[in-house]
Amino acid sequence: MLIFKRRDSILGLVAGVQLSANDMLRQGDWITMSKYGADGYVIEVTLTTVKVQNFDKTITTIPPYALVSDSFQNWRGMRECGGRRIKREQVAQDAPFTGILEIFPCRTGGSDYFGNYINGKLTIFNGYYTIVQGDVYGNNNRELHLPIGPYNMVYWGTPKHEEPIHNSPEINSPGIVKGANLADMYFSLRPYGDGTYKPVYDLVHAVQETRIGSEELHTGLIRVSAGLIVNLRQKDNAVFNSNVKSVKVQIGGIAEKLNFYTAEPVNQTKTVRFDLSRSEDNTTMSNATVMLFPSAPNPTLELYITLADNSIHKLTQTLNSSLSANTLLTLNVVIGEILPEGNPGDFTITDWNEESETIEFPTVE
Repeated sequence: MLIFKRRDSILGLVAGVQLSANDMLRQGDWITMSKYGADGYVIEVTLTTVKVQNFDKTITTIPPYALVSDSFQNWRGMRECGGRRIKREQVAQDAPFTGILEIFPCRTGGSDYFGNYINGKLTIFNGYYTIVQGDVYGNNNRELHLPIGPYNMVYWGTPKHEEPIHNSPEINSPGIVKGANLADMYFSLRPYGDGTYKPVYDLVHAVQETRIGSEELHTGLIRVSAGLIVNLRQKDNAVFNSNVKSVKVQIGGIAEKLNFYTAEPVNQTKTVRFDLSRSEDNTTMSNATVMLFPSAPNPTLELYITLADNSIHKLTQTLNSSLSANTLLTLNVVIGEILPEGNPGDFTITDWNEESETIEFPTVE
């Protein structure tokens, strides 16, 4: 026994010198070593042992020479620079993801929420990251700390847009507890209180199996919301009639909910409402891109035009196009002469995917 202890001490001393000289390991480092089941913080380093407190509060003891002869991961660099490389891309353009990303670890092969270790305690708090061009950014992220092993990761993100989008989206998020089945939970529209609903956030989603301890977090994110722009103008690009006080848009057939696990739309019967704003030259009324849950086929478009005398005139048309996930639909609407005691005239729609619709409305005096 004395011979082996002396051998271990000598190997430990040599390994300790190598670890120190090459700055491979320090007390307080977060390391992962699958061979020994270690995934946590180094709490003690001696000639013969390195002790790691895992995120489930268990202690793993590793001989120092194993850290030299075998491979292990030290996440110190990630922590010092404020993050870990996370590979993300938006499917349409294969561009690195920029925005807010939340990650919900589930038990492997299913949709039961596992949770996340924070300060050594299993909590309900999911991973929360600011991502810039595919990299975690800043020091205010809530990182995932999980025991080594496979997990089914559910990703939800909100991309950053270069172009303006509707500035007051809202959404109802489910309350999640440990062990909850995410397949039974939903994002849902938030009502105005008059039977219509508010626009939502732009949302991207993915589900990806990942083995913590040997794989980076990675997935291809897919947009699960649709975008809508309405451009309203008068014939011949004339300055808008001074009788027009405001214009509201209502789009029907919108899903009430998105499944939290699959992102599938549910109950495509709701109506979302938003306002149009005047351009500076008063020739167009339009909106920043409004994000919506996907629609049923051929949703109904309604325009409510309020005139200076507070009379309201309604135009209705069923669209040939649908608001599908990852689709941006631009509607260019042309109206004829607006009479104080009548309805607008011609109504023409051209959508983003090069389909077109021409609708004629008779002028009502």
